[in-house]
Amino acid sequence: MNLALKRSVWLAVVLALCALTVVAGNKNRIATAGAQELLIPVSARGIALGGSSVASAYGTDALFYNPAGVSRSAFGVDAMFTTMNYIGDINVNYVAVAAKAGSIGSFALSLKSLAFGDIPVTTVDFPDGTGQTYSPSYATIGLTYSNMLSDRVSVGLTASLVNESIMSTSATGVAFDIGVQYAGLAVPGLSLGVVVKNVGGQMKFDGADLMHQGTINDATRNANPNWYKVNVAAFDLPTSIEMGVSYQAKFGEKNALTVLGNFQNNNYSDDEYKMGAEYAYNNMLFVRGGYSMAPQAATDPTGESSYIFGYSFGAGVNLDLSGVAVRVDYAYRYIKYFDASNVFTIGLGF
Repeated sequence: MNLALKRSVWLAVVLALCALTVVAGNKNRIATAGAQELLIPVSARGIALGGSSVASAYGTDALFYNPAGVSRSAFGVDAMFTTMNYIGDINVNYVAVAAKAGSIGSFALSLKSLAFGDIPVTTVDFPDGTGQTYSPSYATIGLTYSNMLSDRVSVGLTASLVNESIMSTSATGVAFDIGVQYAGLAVPGLSLGVVVKNVGGQMKFDGADLMHQGTINDATRNANPNWYKVNVAAFDLPTSIEMGVSYQAKFGEKNALTVLGNFQNNNYSDDEYKMGAEYAYNNMLFVRGGYSMAPQAATDPTGESSYIFGYSFGAGVNLDLSGVAVRVDYAYRYIKYFDASNVFTIGLGF
């Protein structure tokens, strides 16, 4: 057994052990996790494919889906910026840069931030608003390491600092993603990917806004103002494990079709099945489509599923501008009850 294969076996064992904490979940834990911004996808390519690119994502596109793919970038330096409108008029912005460090591997830095706009401040005395506004600050900073163990096997690890701030109250935590990709599995063009996501300790809000002034009335003494602190509960991270496959078939020198599929086991929400397809012409023009579903999701009295996502599609173009590779991608993602998400991504390769 060669060294790369040994490493792959050990990594598979580690991922399997991590997965034990994921599949230990049950229906009673659904909707009990926080830090839901960790689940918001980025990258127009990945979103257009329905989130099914665990086995085939590469470069900065892989940071959210499987960090093992970061080292598969064709460029020494790979940068990406993505913007997306999300549920409830929330805007999601994401920027990332990855660089190769020779045989050491690849390193990447990413930042995801949510913009909520201005929200009116309301109180018990002023339920219609005080005239003031506030804007929550949700940000996730990720540091990624990825390396090719062989020409087929790559691994990756991301450590993310998660911060949620609402006025003078905030919560901070650390989440880890670990993944592996195996290209050319059994037959050329067939790839496998496994990733464990959002593993970490609990988060808990704290801050000045949890302090409240109350009045204690006692028959033997005068009323005195007293301060008390609201004791909030800690919450878990939305841990999950994803397993995916992809297969690329080439037709002539310029045409290629890739089909992809994922299964995502969620510890705190319904399991999801994702699928997608991408047609590429001359590695320059791309057309993509995807679909995600959660067959076990609860239904309302009319029989309608509570799962709000479904189909997605998009397109992209790769251009060479004076030696700089420029990638422009667009994706449309259906969301039940809300406006659909429109996603725009610009990538640069040097």
